[in-house]
Amino acid sequence: MTLDEIIKSRRDTRHFTNDVIPDEVVQRALQAGHCAPSVGLTDATRYYLIKSDAIKKAIKELFLDYDHKASNLTDDDFQKVQYKALKLEAIEEAPLGLVICYDRSVLNNFTIGTVGSNEAIKFSAVCAAQNIWLSLTEQGYSMGWVSILNYYQFKQLLGLPENIEPLGYFCVGKPATNYDNQPMLQQLNWKQKAERPFVEEISVSIPISVPESLRGTKESLPDNYTIKESLEKKIDNKTKPLGSLGVLECLAKQIGSVFQTLEPIITKPNIVVFAADHGIGNHGVSAYPQDVTRQMVANFIEGGAAINVFCKQNDIALTIVDSGVNYDFPTNANLVSAKIGKGTQSFLHGPAMSEIELNLCFTKGAAIVNSIFETGCNCIGFGEMGIGNTSTASVLMSILLELPIEDCVGKGTGVVDEKLIQKQNILKKALKNYNGPNDLQSKLAYFGGFEIMQIAGGMLQAKQNNMLILVDGFICTVAFLIAYKMNPSIKENAIFCHSSAEQGHQKILNYLDVQPLLQLDLRLGEGTGCAVAFPIIQSAVCFLNEMASFESAGISKKE
Repeated sequence: MTLDEIIKSRRDTRHFTNDVIPDEVVQRALQAGHCAPSVGLTDATRYYLIKSDAIKKAIKELFLDYDHKASNLTDDDFQKVQYKALKLEAIEEAPLGLVICYDRSVLNNFTIGTVGSNEAIKFSAVCAAQNIWLSLTEQGYSMGWVSILNYYQFKQLLGLPENIEPLGYFCVGKPATNYDNQPMLQQLNWKQKAERPFVEEISVSIPISVPESLRGTKESLPDNYTIKESLEKKIDNKTKPLGSLGVLECLAKQIGSVFQTLEPIITKPNIVVFAADHGIGNHGVSAYPQDVTRQMVANFIEGGAAINVFCKQNDIALTIVDSGVNYDFPTNANLVSAKIGKGTQSFLHGPAMSEIELNLCFTKGAAIVNSIFETGCNCIGFGEMGIGNTSTASVLMSILLELPIEDCVGKGTGVVDEKLIQKQNILKKALKNYNGPNDLQSKLAYFGGFEIMQIAGGMLQAKQNNMLILVDGFICTVAFLIAYKMNPSIKENAIFCHSSAEQGHQKILNYLDVQPLLQLDLRLGEGTGCAVAFPIIQSAVCFLNEMASFESAGISKKE
């Protein structure tokens, strides 16, 4: 057959004969895969052969579990019946199983071709899969790609290391049908393939738009003195000595002023945890390896982290956002995918991100908050997770407040003594190396983190939606500081939940002239301070709405 004939006759095969595949056929196909493009010659594609009936049976059970879930996602009963009639795998029937993977540990070292996107190593593995498919077709055999699986369980079942990521399970054998020379789904009228590919020439470049929040400072709206005076009067008339509820009275007045009502109600509170990796984390500035970011996000998803516990305790919704973790989470994972890239670049040697990526961070952060607002939420807390992000936040604080880096750097995940001095020296060197423009946007792009910038964008959107903004610890307060520099009126909506054990945090709080609710020596992040402080915020609302006044209780006031 000619190459064109081989390409046209290649099929995603689900029906196989019982014929045994000669070893030379398999080896020739795998060699074809090995000849596929490999970004930066990383040679990161890995192959695992499955011949065991027991393993095939276990994989089939994984498939059936997700196949049932997929069936429930169909649009109507007729489509559900159609779906169940489809044969979507031949895991136990095919004589050979093949698992094509890529090794993401190659990204621990600089790899040509992955600067724009670490996913290039995955693309290389896909090219290898296509080469194998074409080689098998030319030899009279075929392959079927099974992707309806829980990939996390799939990896566990096969005992694959954490750094090895499968594209799926491939059934290999001699095809029992040619499907009338059509793709199977087309032959069964499930979906029709377009006769010709989509092709369009782009001849004009489109200017990159800058979010309005980055264009300059917005003016604060004038205070509504009437509502504030009415709130003060209502609070002072409660059955208590004047000012005796202390900070709760200030909170009640702030919340009533934000919502412009004497009877505020907090609805559908939500804490959003943004997670991303940082290139600076590769220089030993953290006590933990970068992969802990991915591990902790998995922990959030499984419900095992501190933030899960506290949100459950206080009936707060929890949203997890992948802003830029160096990992491909399954598409069905319970998180919001807002990945800008697989971690920033190291700002020790160059910009952490481009200005286009910075703008995208603000846009995506705003969109996430807006979607939560549209569910009826009027109170949103912000949390973060990212190995290396205290270093990023420290540098941003140093720039924004024009302070020496030594005044901004803390222990982070537990860096002490010589390691703390090393962390300071690395960050000092990074600041010294910067020779870019002096404007805020350029510096945010050069030294920023994907999750920090998405939080800042989200906070600005929360202000626009007139939501209560709950600010967690050091990193989230740095994100707030960025938002504050763009719109000082955001402070009216912000409640600072605690003062963390990071030395820079209290300095920012002093600069903003705000009083945190709690001092518990927290330095965990995740939005835990927001969740722990939330009952206090609710107490302020409850006393304002439900506590009796002197008049209603028939109690005499102090003369």
